[in-house]
Amino acid sequence: MSLTMLPPSRTGVPASPAHRDRFVDILRVFGMVLVVVQHWTMPVLVYADGRLSTGNALAGVPMITWISQVMPLVFFAGGAANAMSWRSARDKGRTPGLWVAGRLRRLAWPVLPLAFVWLPLPYVLGAFDVPEQPVAVAARTVGQLLWFLAVYLLAVVTTPYLSRQPAGRVLPALAAGAVLVDVVRFSGLEQAGYLNVLFVWLAVHQVGFLYAEGRLEWLRGGRALALSVAGFGMVAGMVAAGPYPPHMIGMPGAVSNMAPPSACMLALFVGQLGLAMLLRPALDRITRGGRVDTLLRVLAPRMMTLYLWHMTALVIVSGVAILGFGADTPEVGTASWWARIPLWLAALTVVLLALVGLFGRMEEPPGTASARIVVVGTLMIGAGLTTLMVTGFTVGLLPPLATCVLIAGLFVLTRRGAAWSGDPALTVPGRDPATASGALPG
Repeated sequence: MSLTMLPPSRTGVPASPAHRDRFVDILRVFGMVLVVVQHWTMPVLVYADGRLSTGNALAGVPMITWISQVMPLVFFAGGAANAMSWRSARDKGRTPGLWVAGRLRRLAWPVLPLAFVWLPLPYVLGAFDVPEQPVAVAARTVGQLLWFLAVYLLAVVTTPYLSRQPAGRVLPALAAGAVLVDVVRFSGLEQAGYLNVLFVWLAVHQVGFLYAEGRLEWLRGGRALALSVAGFGMVAGMVAAGPYPPHMIGMPGAVSNMAPPSACMLALFVGQLGLAMLLRPALDRITRGGRVDTLLRVLAPRMMTLYLWHMTALVIVSGVAILGFGADTPEVGTASWWARIPLWLAALTVVLLALVGLFGRMEEPPGTASARIVVVGTLMIGAGLTTLMVTGFTVGLLPPLATCVLIAGLFVLTRRGAAWSGDPALTVPGRDPATASGALPG
């Protein structure tokens, strides 16, 4: 099975438009693929007496996470994509509310198949006497992925406003806010760190606006290299001085640079941005080839499905390996561990491609966007995603209630009547910038 065997979108796989920025596309696709591979290689799973213990294979190699933690680049690419989409919509007379409604529908709709599968799944597995604790771990882990959608919702909603603001004022304010929050957080008020969900990710997203405006064209060659060295140098200095840990992903029982994000993530972004811009000419040349361009066009519309379902693939494969064959994760770094990695990734890829083949057709919401009460719809979708992020799809009342709120929010943002008639002009992504593909960076 190959990626080119994935089911076509409703419009097939058309040639890339001349105006499409392939560098942004490759950052979106590469970023999400690397996130998936990192999530698949991290778990260290040990099962005994009906309980599943988890560890992190990257615990001993923190420097790898300076490159593998690519969420800063994903938010940067998302900022560029949102700025381009909003500019196109605005030029065609769309209102901010209509654009936001379209993007949020595209963002939240693919969550529904995931919820419809996972809400009953713990009950079904319990009926087959599968131990409760590993099922709860799986259901919670799958739901935690929705943190990205909940945060990205904020980025989408603020795009029409922040894209009009001078970057010379907005970026320093956001960066200063991130540093100030860290001062408060590391002074003992740990919960204050969650304010950096706004400051850190909106700052990175805002730099994407600069790229969309062509204001990063100067960042090439030696300048890009110097910026990369400076960024990674800042990370090294912050880690050496403390209290920032060396890992750019969360580790059990340790301070995290990622959840909540710290100002260290901004320094990491500077290093990664310089590296990406240094490689941009080579990446542009590569994407002019027919095969690479085709691969990008096949993958890009399915990034949401790949992201949402890759942990389900992990649950399926690890469940079969551990519960079915009693195969715990070998000791990290041993010959047995390395030998298992190719087979492990191959099995996960096959399962994920099957899931994408099954659910990839469900990325596009029916109908068209409505901005009548966009604030209400936005709040409902945000509340639903945030609740599912916290609870996961565990047994209880909150997950189904949050899903109902999410569905209601989508209903509020959808125009009824003629839009449901099935007219392709009303449902094909890309015909209307308010519902264009790419609500999620990827």
